[in-house]
Amino acid sequence: MLRNLSFARQILPALALIGVVIAVWLIIAGLPDRSTAAPAEQPPKAVGKLANAPRVAGAGIVEPSSEIIDIGSALSGLVTDVRVAPGDRVARGEVLFMVDARAAQASLAQANTAINEARAAINEAAAAQKTARQQLALYRGLTDPAAVSRAEVIRAEGEEAAATSRLGLARARLASAGAAAAAARTEIDRLTVRAPIAGEILAVNIRKGEYVATQGGGNAVPFIQMGETSPLHVRIDIDENEIARVALGQPAVVSPRGAAEQHVNATFVRAEPQVVPKRSLTNSAAERVDVRVLQLIYALPPSDAFRVGQQIDAFIPAKPGAPAKSEG
Repeated sequence: MLRNLSFARQILPALALIGVVIAVWLIIAGLPDRSTAAPAEQPPKAVGKLANAPRVAGAGIVEPSSEIIDIGSALSGLVTDVRVAPGDRVARGEVLFMVDARAAQASLAQANTAINEARAAINEAAAAQKTARQQLALYRGLTDPAAVSRAEVIRAEGEEAAATSRLGLARARLASAGAAAAAARTEIDRLTVRAPIAGEILAVNIRKGEYVATQGGGNAVPFIQMGETSPLHVRIDIDENEIARVALGQPAVVSPRGAAEQHVNATFVRAEPQVVPKRSLTNSAAERVDVRVLQLIYALPPSDAFRVGQQIDAFIPAKPGAPAKSEG
């Protein structure tokens, strides 16, 4: 059988067929994957009445309704106690953290001692003044000039004047000690940092035992950040080219970045009076950074979908008659 096997008519065509099969398999295996898949993040989209109506798109940041308050310290010192943690709600005036107040407390104790000494000196000088005045009144009330010598009268007058002077000095010392005590109490109060408003603690950047210094630069990290988060606000940037189209006062449709299926209607609060350079960037390849924006503030309804500092997408109705414009 091997003798009857022809290379040209039988083996060569078989090898060619095998080569074709291998080539086809390699081509099919090397084709790129053209299957479609849902995007990792849903692109922003308008819903409801704004889906087919003129609108203006904007991006923004969630913030407390009070804006973020950076808490510092009026005086430098060692932190002796931190009484809050992120997520805590505090009332106005509640203690946030305390700075070492031992020196101020020692000054207060010293001032209180000086107050007690001054009060005792006042009592002594007032008694001496009273006695001297009574003695002097007695001498002056005598009808017989020869009953008391002129020297005795002069001595009584001197004692009354000296007692009066000591009384004035003691009163001055009491006022000075009182002022020192008030200053010490003020310093102790300044070393106890309290919440300026009722709100939620957003960040705590200090620990017990750390040294805090009065913040003198804009780049310093705030010791504590807090704000009123009920309700939350969003600060929406509107491109300066779109400002004329925005219908101010109208509600906005707001959704978290990357979650277009979650959306709420936000209530207009105010428009900032100044157009400012854009600071909040979305990291989009088509985003313009050399632009000025109008910042619109909207109040969010209660929702678990939003957190302070989160980026959002927003759609705001355009003025009547404004042409529809693509947000792309």
